[in-house]
Amino acid sequence: MVRYIMVGLDGSSESRAAAEWAVREAKLRELPLRLVHVWEPVPEPMAQAPLLGTETLKHWSERIPRGAAEGLRARHPGVDVAAVQLAGVPADVLVDVARDAELVVLGSRGLSGLAGFMVGPVGQSVIARTEVPVVVVRSGEQAADEHAMDPAGIPSAATRFRPVLLGLDTRSPDDTVIAFAFEEAARRDTSLRVLHAWTPPPYNIYGLSDHVSFYDELARENATALTEALRPWRDKYPAVEVIEASRAGSAADQIVSSSRYASLVVVGRRTRRSRFGVHIGPVAHAVLHHALAPVAVVAHG
Repeated sequence: MVRYIMVGLDGSSESRAAAEWAVREAKLRELPLRLVHVWEPVPEPMAQAPLLGTETLKHWSERIPRGAAEGLRARHPGVDVAAVQLAGVPADVLVDVARDAELVVLGSRGLSGLAGFMVGPVGQSVIARTEVPVVVVRSGEQAADEHAMDPAGIPSAATRFRPVLLGLDTRSPDDTVIAFAFEEAARRDTSLRVLHAWTPPPYNIYGLSDHVSFYDELARENATALTEALRPWRDKYPAVEVIEASRAGSAADQIVSSSRYASLVVVGRRTRRSRFGVHIGPVAHAVLHHALAPVAVVAHG
């Protein structure tokens, strides 16, 4: 079966930005792109009632994926773009279709020019329930945003990609998450920046200087653990430049801060189940809502 990149499309500017990001990713991966619009059935009188002039809500809804696909084909003639409209509960349908996808791409509303994402209930449900990596793209995201400035300091999509940023927990490094980040960096012919955050001892908060040497020893141990975790991956991807950073503090805060310099942020999502449903974890949740670059959430055991 031919794999594809799937985009959840609802006609909003957020989903259009996601589709534009996805078509660029499809070109990098040499995969087809599938736009999926979910029509949530409403009573027939409402579906057939005039919305704009003689156009009904149902007709307008059917036009969303068709128009988006036509535009993407015109702008990216080398990519195989297909569109489909399905009926049902959006989150349930997207999770079901995602089983045959290689990557799922969703849009997210930007809170402001300097803030991050607002991931709605459908997006959160898809991220939490699918085993396929999910990339969330903010409204207004442009190709040039993922590249370095040109020599004149002007945004350009013709320059080198900014680094891919991976948030890594060295206590439980997962091969699926690490491999995804290295592959994305290799596709973009750019470097991979790996950030590991660790928690300093409580007494450091109170400024007890007689424990400075112990603090420094912890810093060295964490830096060494990061290097060892990445050693086999450096050997497997010798062409990818790896930049390591091991710092004390909040993982979410540090990833968000560094995201402004990244073309893509990669975080893992450990499957968490409770009586209230499936959750994506606090770090992934915070990064999704505040990062300044597209975020890939990769599920792992």
